[in-house]
Amino acid sequence: MAWYEGAFFYQIFPDRFFRAGPPGRPAPAGPFEPWEAPPTLRGFKGGTLWGVAEKIPYLLDLGVEALYLNPVFASTANHRYHTVDYFQVDPLLGGNAALRHLLEVAHAHGMRVILDGVFNHTGRGFFAFQHLLENGEASPYRDWYHVKGFPLNAYGLEPNYEAWWGNPELPKLKVETPAVREYLLSVAEHWVRFGADGWRLDVPGEIPDPEFWRAFRRRVKGANPEAYLVGEIWEEADSWLQGDMFDATMNYPLSRALLGFVGGEALDRELAARSGLGQVEPLQALAFSHRLENLFGRYREEVVRAQMNLLTSHDTPRLLNLLQGSVERARLALALLFLLPGNPTVYYGEEVGMEGAPTRRTGGGWSGRRSAGEGRSGKR
Repeated sequence: MAWYEGAFFYQIFPDRFFRAGPPGRPAPAGPFEPWEAPPTLRGFKGGTLWGVAEKIPYLLDLGVEALYLNPVFASTANHRYHTVDYFQVDPLLGGNAALRHLLEVAHAHGMRVILDGVFNHTGRGFFAFQHLLENGEASPYRDWYHVKGFPLNAYGLEPNYEAWWGNPELPKLKVETPAVREYLLSVAEHWVRFGADGWRLDVPGEIPDPEFWRAFRRRVKGANPEAYLVGEIWEEADSWLQGDMFDATMNYPLSRALLGFVGGEALDRELAARSGLGQVEPLQALAFSHRLENLFGRYREEVVRAQMNLLTSHDTPRLLNLLQGSVERARLALALLFLLPGNPTVYYGEEVGMEGAPTRRTGGGWSGRRSAGEGRSGKR
């Protein structure tokens, strides 16, 4: 049985987890936001991978067996989905040395670490996009993006290139271009050889190219046959789980079933609908049982055991906010999460009842209001 089948995963948003420096040295200095202040859309809290490593004893006490880190590569955003350099861990997080240290500490305690791979789009600071900005049609990187005209309108409201949800900060890569394809595959292989135990793949459905994902799997598994590949697919994912692309997906259909059953009249369905969860259908016991039978019956047994089961993430409100403060229902939801087959995955801070929901200050993101010594929630 693979190591990730049934493993307890703990998801960490690095900027808001714990601020610390290398062993024996102080935390990094900088004009960071006050740790206890509500987070803002553009602000940085200064959490580091050194800090994650320092908290490994706490995580071991919880029973955590694997970490899923939100993006760690150099970026211009606190959530780091705006990648600038795929081969460099963000210096604000401690750089490559901090990731190396975290992997060594985690592995010494039998804990695995998977990284967040954002391969559909880059940030505007990525070298190929900057080259296009400076050189226009003369740039050798003109086929790295879906450009509709020159000069690039990179700082206006309507970019003249394809971008993730039309956001000019996130130009979409042209993955069918052989050079782009090889670049991304080399990134995937590099970090697995560096020591990462797998990848969580961001919005893979926006790269609708099965051959790319098959090549991705071959490249990663060639570097480490035990590497875990999990895709961010929000619905049923039969075509992705045939053994030639992903080992698992983030099991949001199960999230909705659990919340629909446990939440009852306490579930804030309007709040859920404003996030990626969408409409959460209320379920009585019999309907819940049938939903589980459908979810667990549609995939092969090894896939069911490998699914990343979760209640919340960086893309949803916090559990207590969804359940409007009902601690009893939150405990029941978490208990069911750990009892069902698959990998129970907890977003950091849920174990202490951290809160987080959209506020004006975060521009629609998920604001953390209780740190309990660990950090803040966040959403890109």
